[in-house]
Formats: sequence, structure tokens, C-alpha cells
Amino acid sequence: MSADVEESADERRDIAKKTLVRLVAGFLSIAAILFIPAGTLRYWAGWLYMAVFLGPASAAGIYFLRHDRALLARRLRTKESQSDQRWIIALTNTLFIAGFILPGLDFRFGWSQLPWPVILAANALVAAGYALVFWVLRTNSYASRTIEVDAGQRVIDTGPYAWIRHPMYTGVLVMMLASPLALGSLWALLPFALLLPPLLVWRIRGEERVLGEQLVGYASYCARVRWRLIPGIW
Repeated sequence: MSADVEESADERRDIAKKTLVRLVAGFLSIAAILFIPAGTLRYWAGWLYMAVFLGPASAAGIYFLRHDRALLARRLRTKESQSDQRWIIALTNTLFIAGFILPGLDFRFGWSQLPWPVILAANALVAAGYALVFWVLRTNSYASRTIEVDAGQRVIDTGPYAWIRHPMYTGVLVMMLASPLALGSLWALLPFALLLPPLLVWRIRGEERVLGEQLVGYASYCARVRWRLIPGIW
């Protein structure tokens, strides 16, 4: 076996291990954030949400391990090079933690009384948002977590990119706005509804600045596809 093949096999194992660690850490983190504030494991909306949210994420991880490990390698990179983007990530992570603590507290103290059809419908929206994210990842192998332009990267204008310039953020917005209701909490919807849209706008503006400067053809793509995040609005 050649050194190149051995190195390639080592890289595959490394990506698989890091992906597995990321999935397990995500499961444990979300479980802790939801169930510790709830004070009980008898929080059925929490279990349903974890199945709806983490089940497809696990399936997607397995899919891309088989079909697009380069995408997973890019998405394992998390260090932003620009200070404003580091601030956005820090604020967004803080919002997510606070936003997911609230539903558990809401369940524990009975602040919201959402009927189960609303909870089920919201979980369906979470699944729909993730389906859009998965479509984005299948369409664009350069969809990394950080704002960067790789060598050989080209403009993607097919799939969801034919209608929206940043469809992944659209999917994330749908998922996160539906998540509080999927967890049975009206109160948790407030921080997400008030803070997530401006954070996404801030990030998109920074991302488009970098892409406009470094990605050949991006300016003409922006001229063809008008909407950044929500068709008809922005």
C-alpha cells in the first residue's frame, strides 16, 4: 500500500472520528441544556425535538462520509479569520444556549401551555428547515462553517441558490424560529425572533463582502439572484 493511500485512509478515519465526536457532543449538549432545566426526563417535547433535530443530522453525517468527505472536512473548520465574524459566532452561540435553556424552564414551571398539534407542526417545520440545509450541502460542497474562499471554488447558482443567495441561513432561520414552539415554549421564541434575524443579516453582509472581493463571478450572480435570505423581503 502506498504512502498516499495510507495517508488518504488516515484522513478518512480522522474525518469520520471528528464527525462522530461532533454528533455525540451535540446530542449530549442539547440533552443537558433541555433536560437539566426541565428537572425531569419526562419532557416528551424535548425527546421528540431531539429525534427530529439530531436524527437527520446523524443521517446526513453518514451520507456525507460516504459521498462528500471534503465537505465534512470544511465544515469541521470553525475558526473565523475576521474579528466581526468571531463576535457574531459568539453572540449566536450565546443566543442558542439561552434559547434552549428557556424551554426546559418553561416546561418545569408551566409558563406556556401549547397544544400538541402546534408542537407537532413546529417539529415539521424544524424538519423542513433541515431538509433545506441538507439540499444546500448536497448542492454546494464549498459550504463551510467559516467565511472563506477555497482554491478552485466557483459560484453555485443551481438548486436553492437559483432563488436565494444564502439558502442555508434560510433553513437555519426556519429551524430556529420553529424550535421553541417544537419544544412547547412561547417564551423561548422571543429571543430567537428578536435577535437571530439581525445576527444573520450581520453575518450575510460580511460574507457577501468577502465573496464579492475574492470569488470570481459572485457580483454577476448577485445581479441575477436578487434575494439574500427571504424571497420578496430581503
